[in-house]
Amino acid sequence: MKKILSLVASLTIISAICAAVLAYINIITADPIKQTAALDEKAAVQQVMPQGVTDVNEVNKGVFVGKNSNGEIIGYAAKGQDDGGYGGKIVLMVGFTTSFEIVSYKSLQASETPGLGTKLSSAEFSSQFAGKNALSPLKVKKDGGEIEAITSATITSRAVCGAINDAAKKVKQAK
Repeated sequence: MKKILSLVASLTIISAICAAVLAYINIITADPIKQTAALDEKAAVQQVMPQGVTDVNEVNKGVFVGKNSNGEIIGYAAKGQDDGGYGGKIVLMVGFTTSFEIVSYKSLQASETPGLGTKLSSAEFSSQFAGKNALSPLKVKKDGGEIEAITSATITSRAVCGAINDAAKKVKQAK
């Protein structure tokens, strides 16, 4: 009986030490992770804005306005998300012209199936969104829309459309 209590006490102490170390590492890495995410978001905004944007300002949480050198608004960018991806939440930074045509998008977060759902960032899939008007909701062809879904990754394709629609909605509300 003493041997069992000794083992239980040893395992409890080891578990407590491991938990404390993990908590400490979490505290140490939380700020650098947030800073990296903020830098990635800022870079994504620049990548999805229309050409000619020289100044970008955040006007609402996750919504950005791009101006040219004359101070005229020539584009918008917004972070959109859809929780219906095959691997969970998909978060995109989407760029729009002032007439709500999609410029492009950049994936900020996606945990999709390697080789299938990860094609959401491929030029072959993403290029079909460029120039589409985001005033009406985008849908994949299987749902009556005009977006060709990624082969064997329709769920991911639907989530990309949902994230873009979410971004467009945020820009409309901020405008």
